[in-house]
Amino acid sequence: MASASIVKQVDVRNRRASFEYVFLETYTAGIVLTGTEIKSIRQGKVNLQDAYCLILNDEMFIRQMSISVYTEGTHYNHEPLRERKLLLTKREIKRLTEKLKDQGLTIVPIRLFTNERGFAKIEIALAKGKKLYDKRESIKERDVERDMQRERY
Repeated sequence: MASASIVKQVDVRNRRASFEYVFLETYTAGIVLTGTEIKSIRQGKVNLQDAYCLILNDEMFIRQMSISVYTEGTHYNHEPLRERKLLLTKREIKRLTEKLKDQGLTIVPIRLFTNERGFAKIEIALAKGKKLYDKRESIKERDVERDMQRERY
């Protein structure tokens, strides 16, 4: 009887992005990684806080995504802030390129996770920046939601 290997699920979220932006569309993309990078991701040592996506030569890349150096790695360890390629279909990249021509739109990573096969995937969103009054509205909604939760218990 063969034992199935249990892969620890990783789910790292960029909470600040939902506060700073309004999400218009979301996409799931694969990431091109090295061996020590995926090992660090499985340990949960990822920071999406300042990360952003850009399109160069009909390919999408993510910048400023920090994957900490793998502690067990040798001199072949990876650069923590290197630019990483995202894997999307040509149709998706073309659609995003067309939408980015609108003023005020950007592509931000929302969450990084591992799927059931153990591959690292990243959820990105086409987003529009919130104004100050939108942020105040978000805070107000969050406070009301919290008060309603308290009343239930």
